[in-house]
Amino acid sequence: MYPEMMVAPMRAELTTVGFRELRSAAAVDEALKDAPGTALVVVNSVCGCAARNCRPAVAEAVQQAVKPDQLFTVFAGQDGDATRRAREYFTGYAPSSPSIGLLKDGQLVYMMERWQIEGRDARTLAAELKAAFEQHCGAGV
Repeated sequence: MYPEMMVAPMRAELTTVGFRELRSAAAVDEALKDAPGTALVVVNSVCGCAARNCRPAVAEAVQQAVKPDQLFTVFAGQDGDATRRAREYFTGYAPSSPSIGLLKDGQLVYMMERWQIEGRDARTLAAELKAAFEQHCGAGV
């Protein structure tokens, strides 16, 4: 586990754009279990693809009008229980970090895994996230 002062700026990249950190399994369940509406869950990480691709893409994507009702993040390698529990909501997918899951009414409707994040630029990833938001979030969806 990395020292908290080292990961604090990495956490802040998401919390400053409206994400709420879930730091325990109980907090994850409280936020996601049978939750109405849409929720974006970002599994944050200290790796380079999280810094260069994932966090910037997510920060850009959530600036549009159509976006998930709730924004949450867990930090892999730091908040182990929370991360394990969040991944249980990503049914059918192996654990990966970083990763991004979109849930609607408590069910996973979109997933972006590490292999889809690595080596791709943040703008491309943001465009894919925005398209997922258009498909699953907002009025009349």
